[in-house]
Amino acid sequence: MIQPFTFTGAKKIIFGAGKLNDLPLCLEELNSSRPFIVIDPAICAIGIKEKIQDIFSATGKNVLFFEDVAPEPTVAKTDEAAKIAAEANIDAVVGIGGGSAMDMAKAIAVLLPHKAKSEEFLGMDKVPGPGLPTVMVPTTAGTGSEVTFTAVFLIPELKKKAGINSPYLYPHIALLDPTLTLTLPPIITATTGIDALSHAIESYTSINASPMSELFSLKAIELISQNLRTAVHNGSNIEARSRMLLGSLYAGLGLANAGVTAVHALSYPLGGRYGISHGLANTLLLPHVMAFNLPGAMEKFAQIATVMGEITDNLPMREAAQLAVESIQNLIKDCGLNLTLEDLQIPEEDFEVLAKEALTVARPLSNNPRKVDIEDAIDIYRAAW
Repeated sequence: MIQPFTFTGAKKIIFGAGKLNDLPLCLEELNSSRPFIVIDPAICAIGIKEKIQDIFSATGKNVLFFEDVAPEPTVAKTDEAAKIAAEANIDAVVGIGGGSAMDMAKAIAVLLPHKAKSEEFLGMDKVPGPGLPTVMVPTTAGTGSEVTFTAVFLIPELKKKAGINSPYLYPHIALLDPTLTLTLPPIITATTGIDALSHAIESYTSINASPMSELFSLKAIELISQNLRTAVHNGSNIEARSRMLLGSLYAGLGLANAGVTAVHALSYPLGGRYGISHGLANTLLLPHVMAFNLPGAMEKFAQIATVMGEITDNLPMREAAQLAVESIQNLIKDCGLNLTLEDLQIPEEDFEVLAKEALTVARPLSNNPRKVDIEDAIDIYRAAW
């Protein structure tokens, strides 16, 4: 019997090459005349800011940019940006870049009308009501933040990461233009791509997956696994870039509805304590968490192996499922990310501390298809070392 489920996401999704030019129309649709654009500085460095200014100059509108976006944004910096936006009396927020820019933008949009600080909203369902209209424009095929209800931040003084999670963070419009990903360097293409693949695999194997979320998650696995190598090694291939961005979108929809699992729970302490990027942390842990979870979702892992192109016909279920782990390991290696925690100088004696921190990331662990205790977490870190 199919269990009841709910499926949610961004209110409107626009996808296609050149669609960045529709940004003014999106803001008109949201009745915005004073947008606040949170933009990744790396995007500014390659001329995207100037392109946006040109697009808006044709409409006669001025826009306010905020460019001080770090790879791992902090609550303090987000509050600073919100203060600037409030003083400018802005009426909509646009996030352009990777997950950091979009997460900051989503948070700013709910902070302003409620005159709140970021820390007040950390956790689940702490946002008391709707925020300002938002448009999210991803420039990586990775986080899926353009269609999720989460904004994740670093709290440096605590050496940890935490998130604002609320349906009020769902963007009003997700605007996806694959041409914006063409200039991504190979290493960023690889780490963000594996991050998206983590979202897809974790949401597909989550105990909260539904028949509808599984459709998006499984298709995301197929799209990303079949196109990531090309996107990494031939970044100008617009077809591969388009399929990667579509795969990331689908993975984000799966993530928003089924949740992530132990990969994210174990990766958060690596980012908070050592500053390892989110995508790289997930890459280091993904195959090892998959190997651990395999007994809890064997049929699903066998299906993952199939959509990744492995020949599973006539194989026993466990052997077919094991091919999913091997296929991920090969993909990571082919993308030049065959690293270990030892390579990143993570001390082995820290594993117990990391494991304890990971076990406090309760929501992803509650979605995991296999229960994780502290010894399990230590063993996974050790396998990744």
